[in-house]
Amino acid sequence: MDVVVTGLNLAAIYGLVAIGISITWAGLGFLNLAQGTTFAFAGYGAWWASKHITTSSPVVIAAGIVTGALCGAFICLVVFLPLQGRKNWEIRTLTATLALSFIGTNVILEGFGPLPQAIPAIFGTGHFSLAGAVVTSDKTGTIITAAVVLTVAVLALVHTRIGLGVRALTQNTEGAALVGINRTTLAFAILVVSGALAGLASVLLAQTFYASPDSGYVPLVKGLVVAMLGGLGSIPGTIIAAILVGGVESLTATYLGTQYVLITLFLLIAVVLLIRPRGLGGVLEAARA
Repeated sequence: MDVVVTGLNLAAIYGLVAIGISITWAGLGFLNLAQGTTFAFAGYGAWWASKHITTSSPVVIAAGIVTGALCGAFICLVVFLPLQGRKNWEIRTLTATLALSFIGTNVILEGFGPLPQAIPAIFGTGHFSLAGAVVTSDKTGTIITAAVVLTVAVLALVHTRIGLGVRALTQNTEGAALVGINRTTLAFAILVVSGALAGLASVLLAQTFYASPDSGYVPLVKGLVVAMLGGLGSIPGTIIAAILVGGVESLTATYLGTQYVLITLFLLIAVVLLIRPRGLGGVLEAARA
């Protein structure tokens, strides 16, 4: 049961980061390597709010989400808008977000120093027993919160006009433009929502670990892994992949050791992509006769 709870806790955090990466790539053709820095900034935003405003849980969570959303808007303004439509768009945006990631880490170091900062326990310090395992309130709160947010994201993608526009972009950019879908407006919305999800994930993870300048690197890598396994642009596939990655990581860390986690994850990637080259939820392109 300890393995199951830990796996679901990791899946909740990785899933929030991965969905933003997945939709951004599928809808905009934009691989945002600055998502990890957004994650780190959001953690410090939540910490700052807890120190200078209040330790109230809703305020701390909101501060992380808002900081992440602002980072997403900033990425849109300084990377996406100036570079969209330019030659070698994919490579330029990839390089720009990677550079922005390094710059952001150094800005955090300069502004807050290298020492990690603790965020107050937003779900309390209680615990309960389940099948012989002790389940703490931070893990319970993380799993429930992520499940609610991901459910809302799925419903929004299916039932709202913005969600319809995002799905149209993921299927055919030219066709979306022909029916009047504004790619620039949707890009801003996608990056803001992606940043907000990363911000929420940052606050949730900070209940177990501290906010630090390099705290976004591991969630970025795991988010990329989950997005790739799930199928870029597929929220159901991403959720399934997040549960799979969280479970594999939890099992490996418990029975083999943390040093083998990356090895087992890369083996998982190889097996899944050999069977389904476009991921668990990806749709294979029709082959020409």
